[in-house]
Amino acid sequence: MSNRRKDSKGRVLKSGETQRSDGTYMYRYSDSTGKRHYIYSSTLEELRVKEEEVQRDKLDGVKSESRTMTLNDMFDKWSEIKRGLKDNTFQNYDYMYKTFVEGDLGKMRLSLIKHSDVRRFYNTLYENKNLKVSTIDNVHTILHQIFELAVQDCYLRVNPSDNALKELKLIHKSKPDTHGALTIDEQKLLFDYLKNNRQYQHWYPIFFVMANTGMRVGEITGLRWCDVDFEKNYISIDHTLVYYNHQKDGCYYNIHAPKTEAGIRVIPMVESVKKALEQEKYFQEVLGISCQAEIDGYTDFIFVNRFGNVHNQVTLNKALKRIIRDCNAECLDQSNGNPKTLLPRFSCHSLRHTFATRLCEAKVNMKVIQDILGHADISTTMNIYTDAKMDLKQSEFKILAEFLKSIEGNNE
Repeated sequence: MSNRRKDSKGRVLKSGETQRSDGTYMYRYSDSTGKRHYIYSSTLEELRVKEEEVQRDKLDGVKSESRTMTLNDMFDKWSEIKRGLKDNTFQNYDYMYKTFVEGDLGKMRLSLIKHSDVRRFYNTLYENKNLKVSTIDNVHTILHQIFELAVQDCYLRVNPSDNALKELKLIHKSKPDTHGALTIDEQKLLFDYLKNNRQYQHWYPIFFVMANTGMRVGEITGLRWCDVDFEKNYISIDHTLVYYNHQKDGCYYNIHAPKTEAGIRVIPMVESVKKALEQEKYFQEVLGISCQAEIDGYTDFIFVNRFGNVHNQVTLNKALKRIIRDCNAECLDQSNGNPKTLLPRFSCHSLRHTFATRLCEAKVNMKVIQDILGHADISTTMNIYTDAKMDLKQSEFKILAEFLKSIEGNNE
């Protein structure tokens, strides 16, 4: 019996496997047409994983070319055979693909594109390119057809774009107003997610305190430890941190007095807010973070980043954008695409509005709400109160509608 080939470590090589002179490995195989193909890897273990994928593709009838073919190559195939479209419609599809897909997702190898890649691509178009959901829907229409052709021609097992746009559509329909208050369910979802997600856990204290004190962004970013009385349970507000971003002078901060006397106030601190602040202090002690910023003689700011510098509205809103995206993605995955609640698009200011709405729903005295929020004019408080009451009426009437429907059903 002839000796079987071995690699430099004495391991027996299977048929088609070769160790090259540089120590890397190669596997040679033929497809159903007899055409030879080669795959390479730096280790034998990695090579055999790839071999298993090749064998699985053969059994499933998936063409070997998908390993080298890019999405752009598949688009060219789709363009060649696509019929039944008006010329201007096809030209629009061609423009959309080449503008938004060709230089990004289009460069990826077809066999490597996963459902999560398509979802991530749509999120990028929405968040970084600022495309409307309707425009992304047009891009999705093209991509879905291209991937469907790849499935039909045995380049892919499944269409990775199936339901990939569902998340963005649900968010878009839920609540487009970036300044509106969160519902109770949305508020609970947000803070449950921040509590339990290790990646975003460090954002929990600042956003929780904002949503449960109604502080403005400049007030919370400028809050110092000496402004919080942990024994008497209140927070003193007498200044605001202002962030400037000028092309000429660059980015810098100043401390300002509140715009009106009403902005100088004391906010009662409930137990959950106290715990959130204590959690922030604990996080910073564990991670060795301390305030390094001194602005107009003010220092010892509570909420600082890992470098000890203060936050600003831009960084906080960007963080919220990522949190909303990933929270909704998790909800969709865990509910098989049918979540009970999703987070709408909202900004830091929405958390102040959310707090005001919760106060109104709890029937807190109007003058107390005005004082806590620092409104100089009671009409501003009244507007929030009116909005909250309208939302409450609508939710109550939904219950009434269900009750009336049940009565009508019994009378049939």
